[in-house]
Amino acid sequence: MTDRSGVRPSRGIWHPFTQHAIMPEMVKIARGEGAYLETPEGRRIFDGVASWWVVTHGHRHPRIIRAIQDQANALDQVIFAGFTHEPAERLAQALLRLAPASLDYVFYSDSGSTAVEVALKMALGFWKLNGARREKILVLENGYHGDTIGTMSVGERGVFNQAYEPLLFDVGTIPFPSAGAEARTLEALEAACAARGGGEKPAAFIVEPLALGAGGMLFYGAQTLAEMRRICAAHEVLFIADEVMTGWGRTGRMFACEHAGVEPDLLCTSKGLTGGSMPLAATLCRADIFDAHYSEDRSRTFYHSSSYTANPIACAAAAANAEIWAEEPVLERVAALAAMQAERLATLESDPRFENVRRCGTIAAFDYRTENAGYLATLGPRLYAFFQSRDLLLRPLGNTVYVMPPYCATAADLDKVYDTVREAAAIGLEDL
Repeated sequence: MTDRSGVRPSRGIWHPFTQHAIMPEMVKIARGEGAYLETPEGRRIFDGVASWWVVTHGHRHPRIIRAIQDQANALDQVIFAGFTHEPAERLAQALLRLAPASLDYVFYSDSGSTAVEVALKMALGFWKLNGARREKILVLENGYHGDTIGTMSVGERGVFNQAYEPLLFDVGTIPFPSAGAEARTLEALEAACAARGGGEKPAAFIVEPLALGAGGMLFYGAQTLAEMRRICAAHEVLFIADEVMTGWGRTGRMFACEHAGVEPDLLCTSKGLTGGSMPLAATLCRADIFDAHYSEDRSRTFYHSSSYTANPIACAAAAANAEIWAEEPVLERVAALAAMQAERLATLESDPRFENVRRCGTIAAFDYRTENAGYLATLGPRLYAFFQSRDLLLRPLGNTVYVMPPYCATAADLDKVYDTVREAAAIGLEDL
């Protein structure tokens, strides 16, 4: 990609996770359908990252779009403090049916970051209102939970948040359970939960179940997840499952916790909640967390909201999505996509140009073998531009490439992806 440093717009849009000095022009999209995006000129781009991991069934699923249209004609917005509405109530019941049985209440917000913020505040409030001084949060190394101050605090420290370090609170970090090093992770978690080093016991442990997303598409096993849950339960440390990315089928089950039989104390969901059509999030919690805040004493109120909490149109979209899961063979489609990913990944395993080939459900990832590695490696933008030139939307994490398309992706779609992946290696990474 040509470096056009110094060429900047005098006014305009500031795009997320975008360095405008090296990416001065954005690709304009006019419409989407199924697994494809389309420009105003009719160029079709395969959405290999499900538009930042949110689109599940495909763009503009008819049932979801119809629900949005119908709700927009009835009620667009209403304050959710002191008022309620049918789409929010219907969705809450659907979520409680779909989620692990340990969860009893649904609190709505508007993004994955806010869903996690809500969970952290609920956890701290639970202990405070029960008279216990438990304020420390435990996190898993390499985790990513969002870009607000609280979620950056519980995420990996590095390039994403180094400028904001003075604002972040301290956490206890548990090493990532790399293959062969799971025991080290569990021993560290046991020691932290028991407060063996002295001091207070932690309030909660937050984890992305089975798959860490922005941290590098790092995967670990269900048995380790189950053991982490067991340790937390033994020490009465609240277990927060951040299923913002892993929920809604990405790992092969509705929620990743199901692979390990784990029932968390709190669960965060967003991204696939509306099928990728509208911004909405929810934090689900146990009854005793709700009960800790339940009182005639108004000072015990859970003080959190956003203006658009439980927006009726977004809730209608999510309720329609839940109906699709209940009435259509979505898990069969997920399994088919996972099998297609596995088949194509196998062709990379014996290729010396690739390493660390891995998969978790429908999520496929691999690394280009190169010395130009890491998130800030110049290879990332060059790969991105090369994929764009082949009408593929893939967003490499440095030399790591992941493929996470909508569940409607076909074998032919994936063939094009993996053919292009090999083409990049054949050209030569330095020549892209």
